[in-house]
Amino acid sequence: MFKLREAEEGEVFLKQRRVFIVPTRAGLMFGVMLIVLFLCSINYSLSLGFALTFLLAGCAVIDMHLTFRNLAHLYLSPGRTQAVFAGEIAQFSLHLRNQRKYGRYALHLTFIDTGTPAQPQLADVPADGSVTVSLGISTTQRGWLPAPPIRLHTTFPLGLLRAWSYWQPAAQVLVYPAPEAGEPALPLHTGGTEMGHGLAGQDDFAGIRAYQAGDSIRHMAWRQIARSASGALVTKQFEGGASVRLVLDYSRIQNLDTEQKLARMTRWVLMAEAQGLPYAFTLGTTHLPSASGPAHFSACLQALALYERAA
Repeated sequence: MFKLREAEEGEVFLKQRRVFIVPTRAGLMFGVMLIVLFLCSINYSLSLGFALTFLLAGCAVIDMHLTFRNLAHLYLSPGRTQAVFAGEIAQFSLHLRNQRKYGRYALHLTFIDTGTPAQPQLADVPADGSVTVSLGISTTQRGWLPAPPIRLHTTFPLGLLRAWSYWQPAAQVLVYPAPEAGEPALPLHTGGTEMGHGLAGQDDFAGIRAYQAGDSIRHMAWRQIARSASGALVTKQFEGGASVRLVLDYSRIQNLDTEQKLARMTRWVLMAEAQGLPYAFTLGTTHLPSASGPAHFSACLQALALYERAA
């Protein structure tokens, strides 16, 4: 009944009404012990027994205040997330900020309602300071993965009582399709005798030209670049052989289901980037011209992750 139902945008403040407190098992046993001590003191008229009973009860009351104070009045906010491939662990960064003049100790943070046991993370937040905690969750399918609800709890300082609260951060991680195992052959398409990126060892060197976006790193004229006073980028140019174009087209993959096709496309993107090859990308209504680099790489993987969801 205390769990949140909707994600909370921005920074969240744990006001007093959001923090709940109950005795732990040790606290319940401590309460039973106080009752026994009190009854024995009454039965035998023990003044020192009364003093001990009330002293321990006072410690319990102070512990209740300190445990509640250890969690209340914190500021919580989600951090940036990093995209992962399906099957990997998605990490959510969570910021805890303390504006009080006392520190917060032994705070436990854990995901709930994930279907699998989660290992809580411990955090100490200094006075007038902040700390970042990272919680991980396993991924099984591509697409956007929202952060599960988070439970924060503490039993500091004596462990007699537990204070807890719930938080549903407005954070999500993009999960790319898991790449196909192995290295399937890249779909290289060769042309006639037009100028272009020739097959290595089969074309004639024709000179150099100014660098153009998408040119392979393999064809960079590093010696001429080093000799140039301006440091301008130039590329080797070939002629007389077959030009090569790398086109990653989802519609050309046959005899595989949707997820297997996406897995192969993902592997091709990784292979092309690893080899420094410019590649065109076609997936449904998404058409990206031949290019390479981090921006092109991210755009292709995002399209694969959200295929049929954004289309």
